[in-house]
Amino acid sequence: MIENIEYNTERPHLIIPEYGRHIQKMVDHAVSIKDKEERNKVAKSIIAVMGNMNPHLRDVPDFQHKLWDQLFIISNFELDVDSPFEKPSREEIYARPDSLEYPQNFPKYRFYGNNIKRMIDVANKWEEGEMKEGLVLTIANHMKKCFLNWNKDTVEDDVIFQHLYELSDGKINLKDSNEDLRAADKLLKNKKRFNTNSKKSHKNNRGRKRY
Repeated sequence: MIENIEYNTERPHLIIPEYGRHIQKMVDHAVSIKDKEERNKVAKSIIAVMGNMNPHLRDVPDFQHKLWDQLFIISNFELDVDSPFEKPSREEIYARPDSLEYPQNFPKYRFYGNNIKRMIDVANKWEEGEMKEGLVLTIANHMKKCFLNWNKDTVEDDVIFQHLYELSDGKINLKDSNEDLRAADKLLKNKKRFNTNSKKSHKNNRGRKRY
């Protein structure tokens, strides 16, 4: 009896393990059938069984397409049946996806984030006036806060003004202005207060019973 025990390591490889070995054996049997009409019947029966594993999706057209694709994948693309959808190719299924480009126009200033660039683009479209001046100063202060969050050091306002000038394609120039940005300790004040309260709350919870 011990000699007849079958280990998974000795069994054929499961192409899609989520469906289990019984589905794999059913597909292998369908591939071995010589009569095409009979193969078509067996294939539809297998699709029905696969769909029963997700009954809330089995009648959705897109899910049906997925099931047929998976059926061909499980058969190692050897199953010859009439599918209601175009039969996928091995190259199409296992093709490597194209590399995604990093959505950052200014990689050397990543610590500002993409939203800053969007805000600057909006500011460039506004007419000159107090509203635009207020928006530009708000953007500059936020840039300074982002810089401090990532670099953990002080930064001169001239540096922020230079970065703002570059990110705005030279349309926003505060380098010669008399404007002063908020002090570093005030920009990071809320963050420090949050961290302090967080630690205090964590400390006060020590020793409490949890139910």
